Amino acid sequence: MLEEALNEISRGSAEIIDVEKIEKLLKAYFDEGKTYTVKCGFDPTAPDLHLGHTVLLQKLAIFQKYGARVQFLIGDFTAAIGDPTGKSATRKVLSQEDIQKNIASYTTQAFKILDESKTDIVYNNDWLVEIGAIGMLELSSTLTVARMLERDDFSKRFASQTPIAVSEFMYPLLQGYDSVHLKSDIEIGGTDQKFNLLMGRQLQKIYEVKKQQAVLMMPILEGLDGVQKMSKSLNNYIGVTDEPNDMFGKILSISDDLMWRYFELLSDLSLDEVSFLKAGVEDGSIHPKKVKEDLSLEIVTRFHSKEDADLAKAEFDKIHSKSQIPTEIAEFSCDGEVWIAKALVDCGIEPSTSQARRDIKQGAVKINKEKISDMQLQLVSGEYILQVGKRKFAKLKVS
Repeated sequence: MLEEALNEISRGSAEIIDVEKIEKLLKAYFDEGKTYTVKCGFDPTAPDLHLGHTVLLQKLAIFQKYGARVQFLIGDFTAAIGDPTGKSATRKVLSQEDIQKNIASYTTQAFKILDESKTDIVYNNDWLVEIGAIGMLELSSTLTVARMLERDDFSKRFASQTPIAVSEFMYPLLQGYDSVHLKSDIEIGGTDQKFNLLMGRQLQKIYEVKKQQAVLMMPILEGLDGVQKMSKSLNNYIGVTDEPNDMFGKILSISDDLMWRYFELLSDLSLDEVSFLKAGVEDGSIHPKKVKEDLSLEIVTRFHSKEDADLAKAEFDKIHSKSQIPTEIAEFSCDGEVWIAKALVDCGIEPSTSQARRDIKQGAVKINKEKISDMQLQLVSGEYILQVGKRKFAKLKVS
């Protein structure tokens, strides 16, 4: 049982620091029923999570399966600073109103994966405000500027003479102090968080907490392009709150190679089950599209329902396999003739007229299921089914 637990916990991880401690915690749970704590911090900088965020939530759920209480840390204090990790410029400070809205959204989405009865939602504003100016000075004295500049993102910005706010230097210290206050046994995070995660170990020792947290780091999930990390700003993401049809279609759009990465980091299937599927695809006994469909069904079911997942698959088959129009599409209207590129933007299926022109040129735009090539086309009185690519549809009535 211990070996099985360790295998599941280490699944997909990029690096584990102090795996011996994790093993001892698990052994104490199996032998004596003792629980332990696993911390994971989330700065509520946006209202919605995407599948990249859920990689950590999936791992937390595995820890819960093996005796952990999750310390789901909402960084309502540190969000006001903004995590500088991977940033090439100082981040915009969020208002308290935005932070509170994002917190409500985060927790609702997180409990689609986590066991609420085994989760403690904690807010670092509760203790970071209380340490006061003297406490902040004491905390800042635990780390030198030279050590801070060892961070890759800081060193690059310093070398390029890009401004670094002093408050940004405080971020890893504050994240580390969270582990001091919470007395965390384990902290998990992405590989880009290594400096901050190790700060928790260091500060627990400095503040004589009588323990040093183990650290487990997960890789950053690639987005739909299979190259860059999943990100809303790169528009290569699958949102937890995406509609079932969109979520299903997006997952099916990933490459056959990338789907194994998604299986490893997002699926509830065991590694043996994933290996079986992979062997079947490699020897030709299982079609990769069928495997990808099953992954899509699993993830849509997780965030919506099995009924929604089945309906999304049926709708996808209707549109793509039978080249039919979706059952439900948004309807728009306008007075007087309208330029096709503007119509696509107004209907919300193109981000800009320049992108619309590019898509028309590449043959990705259809009107009433027929490809168009005229970038100057004017739509006169009538009703039109506008389509961009395979998934974006709108009905436009021109009066």
